Amino acid sequence: MSDFPITQNFELGRLGQAGDEVVIAPSKDDLARIALWAGVEAVESFRAKVGLKKLTPTRFAFDAELDADIVQACVVTLEPVKSHIARSFHRDLFLTQVKPALEVDIAPVDEDGREEIASLRYDLAVPVLEELALAIDPYPRAPGVEFEPPPDEDRPEHPFAALKALKDRK
Repeated sequence: MSDFPITQNFELGRLGQAGDEVVIAPSKDDLARIALWAGVEAVESFRAKVGLKKLTPTRFAFDAELDADIVQACVVTLEPVKSHIARSFHRDLFLTQVKPALEVDIAPVDEDGREEIASLRYDLAVPVLEELALAIDPYPRAPGVEFEPPPDEDRPEHPFAALKALKDRK
């Protein structure tokens, strides 16, 4: 079982030389699961277009375009902040010869976008969700909101202030 909120399994073995195109457009229930998984207040829209090509019997090209609208809480005011995410990315999928007893769900992707896969049955939603998670702003702010630290008199005393006072007495 995958830790990802949606799946879009695809049999890469059925790809011809012309390739294929798959659109991932989750339902409203799926959008709620994606929001929970991604740690955001809401995912208002999510659409990914994935282009697949068979380069060799063991190598495949994965090209995707992701468009999503999300709502997060401002880190300063907790007001809702809407963001649009638009990303295009590429991965090369390489089928590795793995013994049937060994089950591998996800292999790490190297810096060049090369991903080793253990099966021709591939979940297209996983890389798209990974890109969504990478695109989310970890510290969203509402427009015009700035973080202001508390005034000096409200700040707690610095932990080394006592040492400074001892030094100043000498």
